[in-house]
Amino acid sequence: MRSAAITRMKSLAVSVLVGLILLARAAAAADVADFVGDYTGSAEMLRSDGTLEARDMSVSISETRNGFNVSWTTVAFKHDGRVKEQAFSIDFIPTDRSDVFSAAMKRNVFGHEVQLDPMKGEPFVWGRIWGDTLTIYSLFIDDEGGYEMQQFDRTLTKDGLDLNFSRVREGVPERSINTMLKKK
Repeated sequence: MRSAAITRMKSLAVSVLVGLILLARAAAAADVADFVGDYTGSAEMLRSDGTLEARDMSVSISETRNGFNVSWTTVAFKHDGRVKEQAFSIDFIPTDRSDVFSAAMKRNVFGHEVQLDPMKGEPFVWGRIWGDTLTIYSLFIDDEGGYEMQQFDRTLTKDGLDLNFSRVREGVPERSINTMLKKK
């Protein structure tokens, strides 16, 4: 009986300790303002066939009236000499969850900013700040019900942002990039 009481007290102490650690981590989370700026860099992406592809990357993070905006450009230099540029810009607004943000990619009939519909082939995008990392997630559902998940982790450093990008399709990693983006 005494042993059971001691076990419960230990369990309670561990639970309280874990809760305090999680609270401290949340309290130490960076603010969106910490990420604001323009960043540039380059990397070599390992393609699924094992070859490397050079890429130039830039990202601009700014505060908006209702949240913040992340705009980024990737320029890929293909082996055959072609240059492919892609640019994206997404506004994010706070949710009822601390440090979790909803993408505001379109307006509904009432003029409110809302998410896109992944069941219509549109990406479902959200972001979060965890510690010193701003993460943007994009979920795509294809016509057959399969999925692709992209994750952009941008971690604050003294020189800029450490970018880690990964793309997974049907649970299989397809691409990843890790590079340093220097603040301008």
